[in-house]
Amino acid sequence: MGYDAACTLTTGGRTFSGTARLEETTLTFRGDTRLAIPLAIVDAIEARDGRLSFTAGGRPLVLELGPSAEKWARRMTSPPSRVEKLGVKAGMRVGLAGLDDPALVEDIESRGATIEPGPLTVGLDMIFFAADTAEDLDRLAALVARIQPAGTIWLVRAKGRDAPIAESESMAAGKRAGLVDVKVVSYSETHSAEKYVIPVARRSRATVARRRPAARPAGTSAKPPKAPR
Repeated sequence: MGYDAACTLTTGGRTFSGTARLEETTLTFRGDTRLAIPLAIVDAIEARDGRLSFTAGGRPLVLELGPSAEKWARRMTSPPSRVEKLGVKAGMRVGLAGLDDPALVEDIESRGATIEPGPLTVGLDMIFFAADTAEDLDRLAALVARIQPAGTIWLVRAKGRDAPIAESESMAAGKRAGLVDVKVVSYSETHSAEKYVIPVARRSRATVARRRPAARPAGTSAKPPKAPR
């Protein structure tokens, strides 16, 4: 994500060396001291002269980040929306497979993308696929045929140690379908979204395969029959 930095943290009159990481909902610091700060309690964010100053629950903290301080401040004050993190852009054609999320549909359309409701629609830029059981993962291969070669399948599954689908299972299913996983984001408090794409080396072959005309039955001619005289 580009939000990891070796830096110093100053708080309570003491300075500590370590590594800070800005995640979706938390800012963590690991080093001479360890902190995990929910962004929901962060306030008074300011970047100046390479220092990122803020309060967490009323406690003042300063991170010496150098040139990236302003970038971190922007991210903390204006975090990306869910559809921005998922890469939805204007003009995209998006499909849903097994996912019932009216809020997501509204967000997608507000970005200028189009929801394609047909279960057999092809040439899609993106598909959101909800997998509730390990058996659902078998549907991935069929979904690959519905995206354009540079398209994306977001596999949405429950989080947690007791979730019905383990990360290893979903990644193995993606590999069987000829896909590679490139990113994981938090879809909601209870679900994650894993991004799967066709490997770059296979995309040109996928394009050719989809453009190739269907084979003719043996014994038939490519020429149209002559009209009777």
